[in-house]
Amino acid sequence: MLRFHFTSDDLARVRIAPGPDPMWEVLLSAHVVNQPSGTALFGRWRQRALSGLPPAARMLLRLAPPRGYSPDFLTPVTGSDSFETGLDAILSTPRARLRKDIELLAGEHRPHLWMRDLAAGSAPAMRGLGVAVRSYYEHAVGPYWSGIRAAVDVDRAARTRAWVEGGTENALRTLHPSVRWEHPVLSVSTAAERDIHLAGRGLLIIPSYFCVRAPITLADVDLPPVLLYPIVHEPAKLDRGFEVRSDGGGQQLTALLGRTRAAVLRVLGTGATTSEIANRLAISPASASEHATVLRNAGLIASGRERNTVIHALTPLGQTLLDGCAGQGPVAATQPATAGDPV
Repeated sequence: MLRFHFTSDDLARVRIAPGPDPMWEVLLSAHVVNQPSGTALFGRWRQRALSGLPPAARMLLRLAPPRGYSPDFLTPVTGSDSFETGLDAILSTPRARLRKDIELLAGEHRPHLWMRDLAAGSAPAMRGLGVAVRSYYEHAVGPYWSGIRAAVDVDRAARTRAWVEGGTENALRTLHPSVRWEHPVLSVSTAAERDIHLAGRGLLIIPSYFCVRAPITLADVDLPPVLLYPIVHEPAKLDRGFEVRSDGGGQQLTALLGRTRAAVLRVLGTGATTSEIANRLAISPASASEHATVLRNAGLIASGRERNTVIHALTPLGQTLLDGCAGQGPVAATQPATAGDPV
């Protein structure tokens, strides 16, 4: 059982990450690759990842056993969703941290000879680590990042709604079935037995695509506190999320030359259900559903089920389009479309 002990200051400093963390997704997806038989949830992706995996990437896989400890330095807290920022932070790890983390890993798994050089922070070993992380990301994670981000954005929208509807404690309570909130302790049912006293540092909550079982955290309780939780997956949509769009959705964007759909994009800034879209734009639920379907097929929004409702949220492509339109002036109507409006 993981137990996070909160003070009143900590409750005021709980925050949710703006999106998936590339370094965590690299590490957790490497765990999936290292599973002897894979997982049913990510089986097809695992086959693709293993196919043609660059030899250099196998150095990373040695640092990411499917069970037990993985080095904390592989998942630095940067406050950024940039892969390059995360990689720079890894390669800037102090030698004391490298040595400590590699020694912990070696205590559970037989170490490889090159790990001694890595623990010492030797320049060739660090360069090799950088090549390994980059080659793995570019092969196994980067090509699918848009789908990963879209799925996380939908789940994050649901967490944000829980925050708005019931405050921080409600958001914590509804994170995951394995989580229990009893003020002032957040408990997570896991095999680990650990107490983490936040002591005014707050907690960063990070939604994760490749976290497959229960929420997890860093091993070192002195590092900035984080909690990774698995997003809700819809298996039927997984392969669609792992598709690489060759045309950037360009052919389907022509369907968006309409005032009402632009308005739908605008109301999805923090996520919305179909009925909320209809209410905010004074259109019928059937029309709201139709517009959401077109936007989803164009790759501009993603949709996911939260209990008894379907929540829609912008994808990175949708946000980019919306930002571009905003730069040209208002794009949305505040009244329903009429018969003469293009849709």
